[in-house]
Amino acid sequence: MSETKQKAVVLLSGGLDSATVLAMALHDGYEPYALSFRYGQRHTVELDAASAVAKQFGVRNHVIADIDLRGFGGSALTDDGIEVPHYGSVDDLSQDIPVTYVPARNTIFLSFALAWAETLDASDVFIGVNALDYSGYPDCRPEFIAAYETMANLATKAGVEGRQRLRIHTPLIKLTKAETIRRGLELGVDYSLTHSCYDPVDGRACGTCDSCLLRGRGFAELGLTDPALAPAGE
Repeated sequence: MSETKQKAVVLLSGGLDSATVLAMALHDGYEPYALSFRYGQRHTVELDAASAVAKQFGVRNHVIADIDLRGFGGSALTDDGIEVPHYGSVDDLSQDIPVTYVPARNTIFLSFALAWAETLDASDVFIGVNALDYSGYPDCRPEFIAAYETMANLATKAGVEGRQRLRIHTPLIKLTKAETIRRGLELGVDYSLTHSCYDPVDGRACGTCDSCLLRGRGFAELGLTDPALAPAGE
């Protein structure tokens, strides 16, 4: 990649949204530094997906940071005592904040991204939050992102010295899942590499957790089948 490209930290979970955001950052001319987390989540298979997506797009710098949120629990993703809920269809999803919400997860992840951006002399962070087709997470709202960006610019040496004016890019925040998928396909995202399931069985998507259902609806609205739900071998 050209040395003149602006560096950007891209939060890359390995899911559909973050893969699309990585492709969008590249399309916009940034040199991506991909950041993933092993945070005690039950679906660690997503990290294999993140590595595969990073490889697809030729990302040279992909860090998997180790933190452990299991000590706090409070989420079906990090607490063995809380089961991931399953549903018959996407219409059964509640409007309440689900138990798959991980307390302060995006605040934590963005803090790591901010720290890495400062060491890179970068002013751009990309995150795949969405305020439409999402599960009600409070840390996916535009108000949260705006507040965090304000805080971030008060929090670093680079910011105080005027060397950094952090911008948090949320290119999916007003897109439906179908619109996100359509854009990703235009940019060459191979969604068969991605993994979004919260409760995989032998590494394969369950198809009935809230994440699988929202993702599946997006593909269906485009007349497509989610490759994560295709029978083994296809």
